[in-house]
Amino acid sequence: MKLVLLSGGSGKRLWPLSNDSRSKQFLKVLVNPENEMESMVQRVWRQLGAAGLSESAYVATSKAQVEMIQSQLGSAPIIVEPERRDTFPAIALAATYLYSIVGVSLNEVVTILPVDPYVDEAFFNKINELEQLVLSTNADLALMGVTPTYPSEKYGYIVPKNGSEAKVGATDYHVVDRFTEKPDEETAKALIENSALWNCGVFAFKLDYMINHLINKGYPIQYEEMVKQYDKMTKISFDYEIVEKAEKLVVTAYDGYWKDLGTWNTLTEQMDTDQIGKGLISPCSTNTHLVNELDIPVVVLGLDNVVVATSPDGILVTEKNASPKIKDMLKNMEQRPMYEERRWGSYRVLDYKKFAEGQEILTKRMCIQAGKNISYQLHLKRSEVWTIVSGEGEFILDENYRKVKAGDVLVIPVGGRHAIRAITDLEYIEVQRGSELVEEDNIRLYLEWSEIMEQSKPV
Repeated sequence: MKLVLLSGGSGKRLWPLSNDSRSKQFLKVLVNPENEMESMVQRVWRQLGAAGLSESAYVATSKAQVEMIQSQLGSAPIIVEPERRDTFPAIALAATYLYSIVGVSLNEVVTILPVDPYVDEAFFNKINELEQLVLSTNADLALMGVTPTYPSEKYGYIVPKNGSEAKVGATDYHVVDRFTEKPDEETAKALIENSALWNCGVFAFKLDYMINHLINKGYPIQYEEMVKQYDKMTKISFDYEIVEKAEKLVVTAYDGYWKDLGTWNTLTEQMDTDQIGKGLISPCSTNTHLVNELDIPVVVLGLDNVVVATSPDGILVTEKNASPKIKDMLKNMEQRPMYEERRWGSYRVLDYKKFAEGQEILTKRMCIQAGKNISYQLHLKRSEVWTIVSGEGEFILDENYRKVKAGDVLVIPVGGRHAIRAITDLEYIEVQRGSELVEEDNIRLYLEWSEIMEQSKPV
């Protein structure tokens, strides 16, 4: 069995910590068994490893999240979407990758799951049962639903067909009758009485089911060709394109712990501390959380049931029950991400200005981890000035190599080919000036430092 973890999200629900490049699954607000901070995706990947599933797992994501995943998961295999086009295109792309690049058998089972469920280890043991369920029932899809603990209006429900209960080995399952999306509380109560399950987005199918669907729709089944045609695929969810049209669906119930940490009120319920970052919460503040990513202290005084979250992207002060509304409030607000993690470290935007004549100036604080490097690259629409703040490194500009240290100032002209590698943890202030300061102006020539050094000569 192969597992594909879908990593997407617009980064609005846990604003201002989340943004378009750092969605909720990457926020390091949980604590691992070694008492270190970890993100939701790191927690899930750790649990997959404990269940013996990580060697068979792939992460499907957009280009914007690749470096964040590399930073947090290291060498986890990644299937990269050329652009975001909803869950059906993402899963179709993953299927063609497994089929034509990895060489997975058409008879092998593929299981899809979100990258960020907050669950215990029993969840992944249950996932293991889906393979046999697909193979033994000849179902188009085998789903895993969560046994509800209350009549929630936030989740979709999988409704089983009456009298369809059966068993494969030790696994009980039902034939699926229908789906109900986010019902009101009274409807949810009635659904639960009829054994309905929360839809947690976990399902499995034989690879040939997906490949045959692509053939019937006229889509390519070779990964390289799918990538070329990806922008022509319809933006549609897997539920609408596949699940609702499938002839035979079965579902098995998971009755262990499961929670969607998609809003500030649900996330803070699982945090082991009420404060992350600089600041103070007064003793008279009850059930209040502070998450501060800025370098200045934040003081919360006399506020109950409140979340205060700060980052370079903004400041949020919200009553906990109101926090789910943040996504709707931000739907018309466009802003470039002000903090990003990359495979080499992280950066934070300190200042951005756009002048009337069209020139832009962007100031960043860059942090490169020891032994890591940025790619050998050039920019056609901007120049840069770097001031080394701390640490030591190696710098190359137009094939000229030199070592750098705190206090050095490096000037990179438009079109200058450059890269830097941290010998020790390295920090520098980068000032960009140009007509268009965008990620698309990063023209990468070489990625690995060994390749970059082959181009260099000492100054």
